[in-house]
Amino acid sequence: MMTDIASQTFLRFCETVQEIAESRGSLKKTQLFANYLKSLNKADDIDRAIRFAGEGAFSSVSGKRASIGARTVALCAAEFCEINYDIVFKACRTATGSASETIEKLMNNIPVAKSRRSPSALSLAQVEQLYIELEKERKRDTKQHLLIKAWEQMTPLEIKYFIRVMGQGSLRIGFEAKSIVNAAAKAFDQDPEDVRYAHMITGSLGEAATLAYMNRLHTATFTLFQPVAFMLASPIESRAIEDITHYIAEEKFDGMRCQLHAGADKVTLYSRDLNEITHSFPEVVDFFTPKKLPGIVLDGELCVFSDNTIKPFQLLQKRMGVKKPSKKMLEEFPVVFISYDILFADDKPLFGKTLVERRDILQEICKQYGIMRSRQFEVTSNEQVEDMFERAIAHGNEGLMLKHKDSTYEYGQRRKSWLKVKKPSGSIDTVIMYAHAGSGKRGGTYSDFTLGVSVKGDDRYEEEFIPIGKAYGGYTDEELKRLNKEMKKLIVDRFGPTYSLKPGLVVELEFDDIQVNKRTKAGYTLRFPRFKAIRWDLSPSDADTLMDVERMYNQKLHEERKPQSQHQSFIGN
Repeated sequence: MMTDIASQTFLRFCETVQEIAESRGSLKKTQLFANYLKSLNKADDIDRAIRFAGEGAFSSVSGKRASIGARTVALCAAEFCEINYDIVFKACRTATGSASETIEKLMNNIPVAKSRRSPSALSLAQVEQLYIELEKERKRDTKQHLLIKAWEQMTPLEIKYFIRVMGQGSLRIGFEAKSIVNAAAKAFDQDPEDVRYAHMITGSLGEAATLAYMNRLHTATFTLFQPVAFMLASPIESRAIEDITHYIAEEKFDGMRCQLHAGADKVTLYSRDLNEITHSFPEVVDFFTPKKLPGIVLDGELCVFSDNTIKPFQLLQKRMGVKKPSKKMLEEFPVVFISYDILFADDKPLFGKTLVERRDILQEICKQYGIMRSRQFEVTSNEQVEDMFERAIAHGNEGLMLKHKDSTYEYGQRRKSWLKVKKPSGSIDTVIMYAHAGSGKRGGTYSDFTLGVSVKGDDRYEEEFIPIGKAYGGYTDEELKRLNKEMKKLIVDRFGPTYSLKPGLVVELEFDDIQVNKRTKAGYTLRFPRFKAIRWDLSPSDADTLMDVERMYNQKLHEERKPQSQHQSFIGN
C-alpha cells in the first residue's frame, strides 16, 4: 500500500502520467489517474496534480507563466550534460522530435549528468515553489541557475515532465482536459457533467477538482474578467446531420477567436488558450471602453478589416503578440471584434440557455451599444449550405459554421452542436523525414510523422530537405502497416521512439493554411496538416520545395476578396 508521503511526491505524479502515456484506451487512462487522485488526501495536492496534468505550472486563469524559452532550456541541458549544443543536442532533439524527451534520455545516459544529480523525492508543493521562483525571476542567467538547481534534485523522468508542465497545457500523453475531468469525477464520486460545468465557469481544472473532492461543486461561480473555456466545433464530414433545418449558418471568419469581458470602464480580451491579449489590440479596447457596458462576456472573432473587407489571417498574425503596436501598424492592419455569442449578462451566466435565446440577448445588446455581430442565416437545404459556403469563400473567410438552434454553450467536447464546413487551403508533396512511435490505440507502431520539403538548390540551406510539419492522421490501418514495413528499409538512425529516415516515402499533405513561424527552420508551418494520399508512385525528387510553399503563402495573402455586400457576413456598428 502506497504511503501518503510517497503519493505526494512529484516522482509519483510523473510515474503515473508516464504510465498513462504508455497505456491504450481512454477508460484505462482515466482509471489510472483516478486511482492516483484517490491516493492524495489534501485539497492542495489535488489542485497541484490536476493543474500539472492539464493546465501547467499555474492555473490557466492566473495569468502567470513559469516562462523559460525552449532554447534556454536546451542550452541549460547541454551545459548540465557537458555536451556541444549544436553538434550533439540539436541532432538528438531532431531525432526524437521532442526536447524534453531528448533531455530525459541524455540525463539517463551521460555519466556527468548522472553524477550531478541527487534525487530528493521533491513533493508536489516543493515543485510548485520552484515554478513560483522561476515565474518571479526576470533575469535569464538566474532562471538558468534555478533550472539547473531544480534538475540536480530530480530523476530523468521528473526532469522530462518538469519541463512539459512548465510549458503550460498538454503533457502530450493522450490525456486531455475531458479525460482529466472524468478522472476527477470518478475519483471523488461526482457527476462528470457537474465537474465539467465547474471547470467551465471557473476556468480552472484544479479548482473544479478541488470542489469535487470537497463535495462543493454547487458553490462554483463565474467571475467577470476570468476567461471561460471556449465551445468547440466538429468537422461536418465526421458528424452526420439528420435534419439540417435545426441549424443556423454563419460565415467562419478568417480571424482569431477571442473572448471579450467588459464592465464599467474595463475591457479585457482573451485568446483561445485563455491568455490575455488586451494590449495587442488597443483599438478594440478604445471602441468598447466609452460605451460603459454593463458586465458582459462576448464570444467572437478578431479580424483585420479595411475597405469593407475582412483581410487575410496572415495580416492579423503581424499584430499577434505585439504588446504595444505602433501607430503605423494600427493604420496598416486595423482590427475589429465581431461578436457571435454572449456568455454573461445581467449579472448571470447564460451557458444553459439555447443558442436562439442567447442570440436574442446578444442582438439587443449589440443594437443598443452599436457592437458588430455575425449575421445568421436560416438553413433549408444542403444546396443552400453549398451556396452560402461559396459566398463565404468569396469573402475570404474560412467557410461556414452550422450551429444547432437548441444547443447550450458546451465546453471541451466536439459534438454535433457546432459544425464547421471547410475545405483544405491546399496540398503539397512532402517527404517523410522522421517517424515517431504513436501512443494510445496506435501504440507499438510508428504513426506520427515529420514531413519535409525540398531545399535542393536553395542557397539558404545546406540540407536537401527541411521539416515543414507533423501529421498523424489521414491514412488507413492497412496503409499504416505498409508504411511501417517500408520505413524499415530507410532507417538511418534510431533514437528512443524515433526513426530518422533517408528520403524515400512521399506523402501528399493537405492543410488548412500556411502560417509564418520564424521559430522553425523553414520559416513557415502548416495549419492542421494531415495525409491526403501516400504517393507510392512518386520519388523524393518529385517533392515540392520551400519556394513552392512561399509562393502559395504569397498567393493566398494577395488573392482578391469580395467586400461585404447585401449578403454581408456580419452586421456593423
